[in-house]
Amino acid sequence: MTGRRHLGLVAAAATLMAAAPMGTIFASWTWLVQCAITVALVSGAGLLARTLGGPAWLHPVAMVGALLLGLTWLFPSGDEFLVVLPSPATFAHFGGLFAQSAQDVHAYGVPVPDGDALLFITALGIGAVAVVVDVLTVTLRRPALAGLPMLAIYSVPVAIYVDSVPAVPFVVGAVGYLWLLMADNVDRVRRFGRRFTGDGRDVDVWEPSPLAAAGRRLALVGVVVAVAVPVAIPGMTSGLLTNLSGAGVGGTGLGTGPGQVNLFAALSGQLNQSEVTEMLRVTTNDPDPGYLRIGIADEISQEGFANRSPGGRPGSALSLRDPREDPRLLTTGVTREEFEATVEVAQGFNMALLPTYPVPVRMRDVDDSWAYDRIAQVVFSGRSRARGMTYGFDYVRSSYTPGALRRSQPLPADDDLRVRLTEVPQVPQVTALVAELTAGARTDYDRVRAIYDHFSRDNGFTYSLATEGGTASQDIVNFLDNKVGFCQQYAAAMAWLVRAADIPARVAFGFTNGSRQVENTYTLTNLNLHAWTEVYFDGLGWVPFDPTPAASVPGSVRSEWAPDVDAPDDAGPSAGPTAGPTDGPSAAPLPQTDPGNVDPGDEGLAGTSTTPTGPTWPLWTLAAVAVLLALAAVPAARRATVRRRRLSSTLGAAPGAVADPASAPGGAAGPVMTVTGADAGAAREHAHAAWNELIDTMVDLRVPVDRSETPRATAERLAAIGAVRDGGATDAVRLLGRAEERARYARQPMQGGALVEALDRTRAALAAGANRRTRLLARLLPPSVLLHWRAQITDTYGRVVGVVGQWRDAVARFSPRRLLASRLGR
Repeated sequence: MTGRRHLGLVAAAATLMAAAPMGTIFASWTWLVQCAITVALVSGAGLLARTLGGPAWLHPVAMVGALLLGLTWLFPSGDEFLVVLPSPATFAHFGGLFAQSAQDVHAYGVPVPDGDALLFITALGIGAVAVVVDVLTVTLRRPALAGLPMLAIYSVPVAIYVDSVPAVPFVVGAVGYLWLLMADNVDRVRRFGRRFTGDGRDVDVWEPSPLAAAGRRLALVGVVVAVAVPVAIPGMTSGLLTNLSGAGVGGTGLGTGPGQVNLFAALSGQLNQSEVTEMLRVTTNDPDPGYLRIGIADEISQEGFANRSPGGRPGSALSLRDPREDPRLLTTGVTREEFEATVEVAQGFNMALLPTYPVPVRMRDVDDSWAYDRIAQVVFSGRSRARGMTYGFDYVRSSYTPGALRRSQPLPADDDLRVRLTEVPQVPQVTALVAELTAGARTDYDRVRAIYDHFSRDNGFTYSLATEGGTASQDIVNFLDNKVGFCQQYAAAMAWLVRAADIPARVAFGFTNGSRQVENTYTLTNLNLHAWTEVYFDGLGWVPFDPTPAASVPGSVRSEWAPDVDAPDDAGPSAGPTAGPTDGPSAAPLPQTDPGNVDPGDEGLAGTSTTPTGPTWPLWTLAAVAVLLALAAVPAARRATVRRRRLSSTLGAAPGAVADPASAPGGAAGPVMTVTGADAGAAREHAHAAWNELIDTMVDLRVPVDRSETPRATAERLAAIGAVRDGGATDAVRLLGRAEERARYARQPMQGGALVEALDRTRAALAAGANRRTRLLARLLPPSVLLHWRAQITDTYGRVVGVVGQWRDAVARFSPRRLLASRLGR
């Protein structure tokens, strides 16, 4: 097997090894089988193209064609030609898979199930990486650059994984990359000649090379360091030092905790599944439990609400009571009762958050990897996941009368909580609406109720999923104008309006009441996920308000202080017809919504819309590819600019030129012109430009350059090359050498007009003697430009080092230690 064939197979294997981190995303190994088929087809096409001796540009074309055939075979539309040949319907099917993949990314949590859309996008991505790796390694012989696309695969799980990505897949990918580098170097050594040891003894091909053994040891050390350093440094992951010190939580939160991701997107992975998935089983002695809270979003900008990074102390080590919101403090009109609950987390819920009823006061069966954020009142972790856990907690459920809430005084204007949680972008439409709704209200509760009562059917508000999601300022304005939306928009809009009324508010996420299985046990599924608004009242704490229409939310709970605004006047303030358990989705549409136009997997907190929209990532991908192509074209553009400037400087005859027949080199056609007078300096520059262009051409075409040779010796060496001699460029290269020689050493240099034609003939002859790969690299990635850049960087670095050394020496002259030593020496 030739070296190139062997490198092609190694490149394919290394690509599959680099794809190992994708195993942390998928629930099964179907993706690996399909990616292996795709990579095998790509590698086989490249091997076949090289075996048939096709041009270099044909190799990637053949591999891309094989990738297309493989995708057509693995993900057919049913209308292909001869099973594997794509048709227009095939490309339309691929476009649909693209669009579906963008929705599935938000619709599933890690690990994701096997779906055609995600499997298609994975096979396409791995296959494309295989094409790039093969071209860089085999065609361009730049295997080190192949690490960039291989690293791009690893960036996918890093970007979406809540926890730290396991180290084993990274090690597998790193070993594949090192294998690729080693195979390329072994092939280069074999092309060069026999291997040898440091003592001069030859090493046969089958014998282990001491140099290779040293390289393997260095590679092993590098992989170990790459894996160990992120684990050992606190802040990069949960941290080995952090784990040993027991300070895994606290401060501003954990680096890979739930604060690193958007809660809307994280919850949508569980919420938007088409099938009903059991998530929690809750047993409580509370006869009328409220909502289970998962997390909150209390930061706001023009882009909408967002969750901050949580922080707190280990939840199992202390009471979780908030001294500012003591649940045992009795207040007229406020009832606080303590209950206990046990939660069994099913396989469908796998977040770094533990659902709890507000306000938890004690946690049970929770290890020190879990922490409690006292402000957000959520239990979180940066190292553990909730799946499969069974834990318990005691909590205090508070009930309020409207009178008690009216007696609550506004927080002081300089209170930190009020300052932080009443910040809101100024939107004129929202400000005007709040002023209109709260006109005449004398207490915070009256203002909140005026805003809460506004979201009613009588005011035109309806529930529907066929709306664009989002909580940005313009989204809120659109919702208030159109008055059509779902739970996310209702909760975010009310929180925004309450903040605009100078009252602290936030958006809460969690579960409504589930289906009662036995007397005290409730089952919660992804259909019970919900969002609501919480408003802060001084001395009472966070009070929930659910502005979403109760009839559209299964398990919805209404209260005396926040009744159902759409209920008849004689209906009680509690749940009414929606209080009982129901099996409908929390984001189910109203009866007037056409069920045929609503996908049951499109509802939820993430603000997804049933209106299909194309993914935006292809645009970013095209932009990134365009930027990379532009950067890759910089060396070639620089080379073309330099060549154009040099040739333009040598065009035309300089004035004052006279014929000098005696100066013509042997065999040259016609006399050579020399320059006298003031134009001699310009003629010297012309000769130097032509000679420098010849030297750069030699560097680009891999012709050896000896800087110690005289121009005449270099010209004679080039004239002896077969391509130059057979191409009839012998006189031309001698003319260039003669011109440079006279420009350097003679009093009267040659005139530069005839040098352009001589340079063109010499360059054409040298190019004819080079192989296709050398010519391709000379055009796309000219070595002369890279050599000049490297020299400039080296010179700049040397100058910087020199300046720093001079500055250091100057500082050292006035060092106190030196002065003290001189004084003591006296």
